[in-house]
Amino acid sequence: MGKRSMPDSDAAAGPHRPVLLDEVVAALGPLVGCTVVDGTFGAGGYSRALLEAGASVIGIDRDPTVAPHVEALTADFPQRFSFVAGTFSELDQLAQPFGAIDAVVLDIGVSSMQLDQAERGFSFMRDGPLDMRMSRSGPSAADLVNELEQDDLANLLYAFGEERKSRRIAQFIVAARNEAPISTTLELARIIEKAIGRKPGDAHPATRSFQALRIAVNGEFDQLVEGLFAAERLLSEGGRLAVVSFHSLEDRIVKRFFDPDKGGPTASRHLPQVAAEARRWHPVAKAVKSGEAELAQNPRARSAVLRSAIRTGEAARPVRLDGLSVPQVGGAA
Repeated sequence: MGKRSMPDSDAAAGPHRPVLLDEVVAALGPLVGCTVVDGTFGAGGYSRALLEAGASVIGIDRDPTVAPHVEALTADFPQRFSFVAGTFSELDQLAQPFGAIDAVVLDIGVSSMQLDQAERGFSFMRDGPLDMRMSRSGPSAADLVNELEQDDLANLLYAFGEERKSRRIAQFIVAARNEAPISTTLELARIIEKAIGRKPGDAHPATRSFQALRIAVNGEFDQLVEGLFAAERLLSEGGRLAVVSFHSLEDRIVKRFFDPDKGGPTASRHLPQVAAEARRWHPVAKAVKSGEAELAQNPRARSAVLRSAIRTGEAARPVRLDGLSVPQVGGAA
């Protein structure tokens, strides 16, 4: 997962430069002699930069197509780079054999590398099989589109994509699949555009629906929550965590994970005061977004938000959803 990136003219640096690269390196620094877990390895952009800054890096990814990038970094940094296949939701277990970990970076969601591969089925801009599976296993987007009941499909599009016209889109999808199964990305994109139309200058009408399906197929919200708490378990006092997210639903989860008070109800002066929960992360840095220079090179970085914080000495919390505003599939609009 992760790594919305931009082309990089330096072949030695790999084909992709992840967004907010300098800002992530700064948030995790100083790095000389540190051990960092890159929980969303992707094309290895963050890992390479961290290695060049003097860190040892453990890369984690569930996508088998990252193998060439793993081989390149292993060749360049044989003593300081290691890779483990798996999901970042289990990063504490995967990193345990490597000893003490000083920092973790997570870059949430689909990567440019995945978007640009039509055969992966992530993009409505390229024709390919309606797949969207990062791990290449389990139910695909085509399975959801063709098998979910209309109401369940509408609820999914609304909860995970914030698609206000989810019911109409689901209605059109069901009508189309009754004629023949929906099997390609462009086929689904055309159905959605037919359902809700398209105004000049607006984002593609399929944007939110494709986001919702991808999140559902890959269990991304569950992965994010599990990964955040895994990092909390893994890091000891002074450990640093940096998380790059790409839409408001993800960012809200990260924000409230770092600062639980942000997700709690407003205290009433008429009620007994409740003691504040012990802070597991402090200080929490101000959110960082891409600057004009990066946006000029990579428009995909426009929605990127970096949040980072330092681990305190308080015991790690059990995994919980309370206060994180994790979207749940319920009623649709």
